[in-house]
Amino acid sequence: MLIKKRHGLPEPVDNPDRWVISYADFITLLFAFFTTMYAISHVDMGKLEKFTGSMKEAFKSQKTAQHITPIEGIKPIQQESFQIEKDLKAIIQESGKIEGIRITLEEEGVRLSFSDTIIFESGSAEIKDDIKPLLNSILSLIKRTTNRIVIEGHTDNLPVKGSRYSSNWELSSARATSVLMYLLRDGSIDPSRFSVAGYGEYRPIAPNTTPEGRAKNRRVDIIFIVKKEK
Repeated sequence: MLIKKRHGLPEPVDNPDRWVISYADFITLLFAFFTTMYAISHVDMGKLEKFTGSMKEAFKSQKTAQHITPIEGIKPIQQESFQIEKDLKAIIQESGKIEGIRITLEEEGVRLSFSDTIIFESGSAEIKDDIKPLLNSILSLIKRTTNRIVIEGHTDNLPVKGSRYSSNWELSSARATSVLMYLLRDGSIDPSRFSVAGYGEYRPIAPNTTPEGRAKNRRVDIIFIVKKEK
C-alpha cells in the first residue's frame, strides 16, 4: 500500500510483521544447532576409528621426519627407532597375527613382545609351525639392520608342571634360545649380534595375582638395540 509520493518515488509502509522473518531465521539456526549436536552424539565409533587411523597413516611419514626438539631432562627418541617400529608394525599387520603381540619404544631401542602361547605350547620351548613365517619376516628385517638383538624369555610365577624343564629359569632360557637358534638356522647372519637371557618370573610387567597378569608376564621379547648418541 502506498500512502504518498516524494520526489516522484513511492515510499513503502512499515511492515509490522518483519519480526516474523528474524524469528524464522533464529528457529532455523537453532534447529541446525541441535541437529548437529544430535549427529555428533551418535557417531559410528568404528567409522571414526577407521577415519582416525587413515589420517594418522597419512601424516605418519611427515611426523617421523620432523625434527624432535629435545626437552630438558628427556632424551629424544631417535629416528632409527621410529623406522624399526614402523617396519615391525608393517610386518605384523601383513602377517595378520596381531593379538598377543606388542611393540614398544624404549630408551634402549624397540621391543617386540610375543605372548608365550603364540610361539609355544604350554611348558614347551618348541616353536609352533604357524608362527615361523612371521619370524622369517622379522629375520629379514634384522638382516637389513646392523642393530644388536637381545632375545629375552619370561614366565609367570607358577611352578612348572608336566614339562621337561624343572624351573621357570630353565623354561624361559630354553624359549629364548629356541628363538635365537631359529633365527640363526641358515647361517646368513652374524651370531655376535645376538644375546639371550632367561629371566624366569623375576621381570614381570603385570601383577602375578590374576590370570590376566600372569598371561602378560609369559612372553618372549626381541629387542632391537639402538646405539646411544655420544
